[in-house]
Amino acid sequence: MNRKFDYGNRQYVVGAIAVAIVIIYCFRLLSLQLVSDEYQKNADSNAFLKKTEFPARGVITDRNGKILVYNQSSYDIMVIMNEQKDHIDTLDFCKTVGITKEAYAKRMEDIKDYEKNPSYSRYTQQTFMTQLSERDYSILREKLYKFPGFYIRKRAIRQYNTDVGAHVLGDLGEVSFEDLHEDDYYQGGDYIGKTGVERSYEKELRGEKGVQIMLRDSRGRIKGSYKNGKYDVKPTPGKDIKLSIDENLQALGERLLEGKIGAIVALEPSTGEVLAMVSAPSYNPKSTTGKERGKNISKLSKNVWRPLLNRTIQGQYPPGSTFKTSQGLTFLSEGIINSGTTFPCNGGFRHKGMKVGCHAHSPYLSIVPATATSCNGYFCWGLYNMISNRDKYATKQQAVNIWRDYMVSMGFGYKLGIDLPGEKRGLIPNAEFYDEAFKGHWNGLTIVSISIGQGEVNLTPLQIANLGATIANRGYYIVPHVVKEVKDGEIDPMYYERHYTKAKRSAYDLIVRGMRAAVINGTCSSANTAAYAVCGKTGTAQNRGHDHSIFMGFAPMDNPKIAIAVYVENGGFGATFAVPMASVMMEQYIKGKLSENYENLASTLQHKRIAYDNKNR
Repeated sequence: MNRKFDYGNRQYVVGAIAVAIVIIYCFRLLSLQLVSDEYQKNADSNAFLKKTEFPARGVITDRNGKILVYNQSSYDIMVIMNEQKDHIDTLDFCKTVGITKEAYAKRMEDIKDYEKNPSYSRYTQQTFMTQLSERDYSILREKLYKFPGFYIRKRAIRQYNTDVGAHVLGDLGEVSFEDLHEDDYYQGGDYIGKTGVERSYEKELRGEKGVQIMLRDSRGRIKGSYKNGKYDVKPTPGKDIKLSIDENLQALGERLLEGKIGAIVALEPSTGEVLAMVSAPSYNPKSTTGKERGKNISKLSKNVWRPLLNRTIQGQYPPGSTFKTSQGLTFLSEGIINSGTTFPCNGGFRHKGMKVGCHAHSPYLSIVPATATSCNGYFCWGLYNMISNRDKYATKQQAVNIWRDYMVSMGFGYKLGIDLPGEKRGLIPNAEFYDEAFKGHWNGLTIVSISIGQGEVNLTPLQIANLGATIANRGYYIVPHVVKEVKDGEIDPMYYERHYTKAKRSAYDLIVRGMRAAVINGTCSSANTAAYAVCGKTGTAQNRGHDHSIFMGFAPMDNPKIAIAVYVENGGFGATFAVPMASVMMEQYIKGKLSENYENLASTLQHKRIAYDNKNR
């Protein structure tokens, strides 16, 4: 009985195994026919060659229509791994394209590396080498029949029609591993905007790829277009972009900052358009194109003076006395002072052992002359009285947070939202910041230096220029932006919206009067001109070495056309570098050219150099 039982069980087991094998083969056959595209790809690659056609990238112009960035033909070497033959003379190929056999082998390994090239397929074209010169292209084209699996693809690369504006324009480079995973539009070897406008407006500029399907014969030779191009897709060109930048004004700003470290930002107050955005030291954008791009970028990144850093939006500096305008607006709007309020200043602010020095002027000043003479004592007293006012504010924490709210409403402490990558937010402290820093043991005297733009306060040059635009507009700003128009497209609606501050219109009128007085007979007198009414405020920010030279202002006083901030590291007093630079920039934009006197001044400033200690870089 037991033997029969065992024998019967074995029959069932053998039968089950046979059924399982049949089922597995059926599933595999179904997978190959309906799910897997491996054999379909193989068949397609034998019959067709799909050639990617790249669109022309959008052209970039300045606000006056001058072409700044355009396209030029370039050639890439593509390879289909499935068509590679063992008898290829790799030594001949390497000599033809100017590389070593080691470089050839390394590139082939990288192409097959899924981590470096997630879009890899042995049936589709992969980028082997980019940006062949016309000479190399001509030589390779004549010998291409000797290297099966290799093809030449034509595409456009960027060319610059200007030597300035590198930080704004940006550049292109090959897609990174992260780029490939974030957007399936790209394949290994594609180019993408890396910095500047090229990065922030990548989707508008890049266009859409096309494809051309070519028919092969049984030996893999191209016989022409498949069905006369019925299934081809034409590329869609990228959209042209007009910047708000004035190329002439930008070039002048870069001249003025030669041999110096700093930034210049000029805005059109009524629109928020950036007229010039100068970061120094800078570099020629032409150096970031062609086969030498990687080498040049590497040199720039190792430069101790950090020319790749866009100081206009990434430099975070103490604003110095330019910040006093925001303090006066706050004190006036909160009722801490009025137009007739005076404070003592006998050589500075002195109270309970605290002293903040000041230069010589009348011992008692109201807000307008205090702004004109940049009185430290006046604004220190204003902040101290605000933080200490228990009739108006229940606690010091409430007082400082209300102060912070005014600063935030003026565009400080957070990113403004400019249409460029990498913007920094600066620093505006609040009560929590001070409670943590001083363990709760602080008061108006502890933090009084922030009233004159020192201490914990940090702003970007863009934020300082935006302060000038806000005062020029008497209480509002539009988020600064460098793109004026996108052809057949739209810019973000945020770049049309007005942002009103917490300060009162009457407060702005008084501050404007003070800034005008500063130009007529105050700290900015070298900016005065009979041609139009300039309003300004100097700044001299303390530093480990020489002080920083700063100016913020706008012109004309009524119906202003330009607001500007100039920041020169270690430039000394505001009147030494920043004021004359700003006056030259305003003259250029308002008049459209420089008079002989202003041209002489520009030349003098251009050739003045500042000796920097690279230990502090």
